[in-house]
Amino acid sequence: MPREIVITAVLVPLAVVVGTIGWSGQAALLPAATFFPLLWARSPTRIAAAIVAAGYFLAASRGLPFGVTQFFAVDLWVGLCFWVAAASSFVALHAALWTARSGSEKARRYLLILALTGLPPLGITGWAHPLTAAGILFPGWGWWGLLALAAGLIGLASRIGPAIAIALSGLWLWSAASGTNQILAEGWRGVDLEMGASLGRDRSLERQRHLIAFVQEAAGSGAAVVVLPESALGFWTPTLERLWREELRGSDVTVIAGAAVIEANGYDNVMVTVNEGGGRVLYHERMPVPVSMWRPWERWTGETGGARANLFANPVVELAGRKIAPLICYEQLVLWPILQSMLHRPDAIVLIGNGWWTTDGNIVAIQRASAKAWSALFGVPLVISFNT
Repeated sequence: MPREIVITAVLVPLAVVVGTIGWSGQAALLPAATFFPLLWARSPTRIAAAIVAAGYFLAASRGLPFGVTQFFAVDLWVGLCFWVAAASSFVALHAALWTARSGSEKARRYLLILALTGLPPLGITGWAHPLTAAGILFPGWGWWGLLALAAGLIGLASRIGPAIAIALSGLWLWSAASGTNQILAEGWRGVDLEMGASLGRDRSLERQRHLIAFVQEAAGSGAAVVVLPESALGFWTPTLERLWREELRGSDVTVIAGAAVIEANGYDNVMVTVNEGGGRVLYHERMPVPVSMWRPWERWTGETGGARANLFANPVVELAGRKIAPLICYEQLVLWPILQSMLHRPDAIVLIGNGWWTTDGNIVAIQRASAKAWSALFGVPLVISFNT
């Protein structure tokens, strides 16, 4: 059997293991993903590099096929097609930039891969980015921690890759021993709901009063700011704003909640804030879920109804005297939205999501783990609210 086939047969299962463990939804296991560059760099051929990349990415995103099946109410084969399509840019990039040359050339090319998979346009589907583990390996280091891990990942693709791998393993053991605690924003409370697909679709007065009761309960336990999940309020209208304003009259609580604002050619997925003084749109989502929400081809086909991508707009917003880094759902899976927000030195990170379609999957767990890692890296308090 040719040597290349034997090496590939070893590397591919290892890539699958690394992707599976690193993206299991446990923050402490994120550093497993950092070993992927070593496997890619040791691939004997371009085809082997593509297969290794596919093994890693497909394992990391293994919750996608069943999620697509539930979201669109379609057969499993449609979900499998989405799964493969989502991996295509990741695999193609790693295949295209692979080189038979060793040493610094591979390291330089992996630096380019890190940048291209972290930033738009390829970064739009840049899930499972190894840099997410920086907060677990270098908690509190901020940008220096991110640079340190980037240097380590680049080093893994060079001749000294095995030595770097040993060093990262030591850091991983140290982080596991010391633990990484979630930093909570004092006086802020994220409310997790279990309302399934009905959240945001049930626009009845009864549902709104139910949500208001959750807010009042949290306020009664001392919360000054209460956060509700993505889509919680449904369509944001003057009538809805007036209802919430009246219901909160006499209390000091401020609510942040997910909603949708109807536009001429589609809608904006937003966070709104409301208290007894009134309500307003706080944040416009920068990166909605591709295909299911954001459909860029609509502008050329004349179709309407998709969500607008605000890309680099409003990386931070201000509320209650604090500068907030807001992230809605899909933005928590890719790299650039959180890094863009961190450039503005926020006082807190507020994450909301609606993961009813991920039942029996690990996507919500991955979002939570990633958020915990970024919070730990920059030492910024974190508030999370999800619906499942």
